[in-house]
Amino acid sequence: MAEKRDYYEVLGVGRDASADELKKAYRQQARQVHPDINRDDPHAEERFKELGEAYEVLNDPQKRATYDRFGHGGLNGSFGGGGSTVFEGGFGDLFESFFGGMGGQTGRPDPRGDDLRYDLEITLEDAAAGTERAIHFAHQTVCGNCHGTGVGEGGIIKPCSTCRGTGQRRQTTSNLFGMQFSTVTACEQCSATGEIITQPCRACGGQGRLRTTEELTVTIPAGVDTGSRIRYRAKGDAGLRGASAGDLMIVMHLRQHAVFQRRGPDLLCEIELPFSIAALGGEMTVPGLDGDFSLDVPAGTPTGHTFRMRGKGMPQLNSTHRGDQYIVVTIVVPTDLTARQRELLTEYAHERGETAGHKPKGVFQRVKDAVEDVVEDYREKTKEVFGG
Repeated sequence: MAEKRDYYEVLGVGRDASADELKKAYRQQARQVHPDINRDDPHAEERFKELGEAYEVLNDPQKRATYDRFGHGGLNGSFGGGGSTVFEGGFGDLFESFFGGMGGQTGRPDPRGDDLRYDLEITLEDAAAGTERAIHFAHQTVCGNCHGTGVGEGGIIKPCSTCRGTGQRRQTTSNLFGMQFSTVTACEQCSATGEIITQPCRACGGQGRLRTTEELTVTIPAGVDTGSRIRYRAKGDAGLRGASAGDLMIVMHLRQHAVFQRRGPDLLCEIELPFSIAALGGEMTVPGLDGDFSLDVPAGTPTGHTFRMRGKGMPQLNSTHRGDQYIVVTIVVPTDLTARQRELLTEYAHERGETAGHKPKGVFQRVKDAVEDVVEDYREKTKEVFGG
């Protein structure tokens, strides 16, 4: 299951945003991510639903308070309709399940801390060689004042008297047919925890955790690509009242390179090849990940020809093997000829029969010209023998 993003991050607002600011942010984001506007984006509908979910929670004072205190886990069973329905009484309740709606059993919020995601942009060179990057990220850490218990000086933890420690409130009603069903909702008094702190910690408000910014050195192995993930255990949000912390997921994004295009472990680049080297052959200096190197170009290389350099591509993740580098050449036509160069090129064109306005000869014309040359040679030799 994908990690849920922070609702404030989804809407792009601060944690102290007012109701008007939430509404404004939602409307702006909705216009940008609506599926009807982004028909070519397969993830547009998913983002639009995520945006609606975030706004529904933060726009509801009760749900927002629960989310601020317990994170996504505190909304289990309370998000989406205010609760779930548990039916009792056999066939009548089964009938009601089709006509009155039915959901899953409401439980206490998961005390484990939320997993977090951090998107990190790196260069192609970083991905090729492997590197380390220092990042700063905000997350919930254990409150040092109460050591994660959430209890302030002189306070104790006791069962909630409203829900009797269950974290749930159950209400049973009957319809006109005499069928009974029970609606279970999260207890508002204890925010579904089943516990009440008589004197909450003043530093953390009874959550047992505080939001802080931490620096972390991320070790990036050679061969990572866009979408590669590095998980740091227990570096996510601290759990509720001393529960285990979530994880931090670092997601890699490779910056576009000026020379190379990456295709898995292989690299592709394009170089311009002078006309003279393409015709006569020679050596060209081409760029590589490990520095420039010489490329032997055979005579008569056409434009669009692709050279394959084995082992000069990207290293493969967790492997000693490397991909290949593909070099596509484009013949460059000179546009700044000197007078002498133009003279030589014109002479070359005459030799090749490629002067301006000249049309290539067909097969029959070339045969005719060859026969006429033979006849002319015969005539010349006859004159030498017989005179005249």
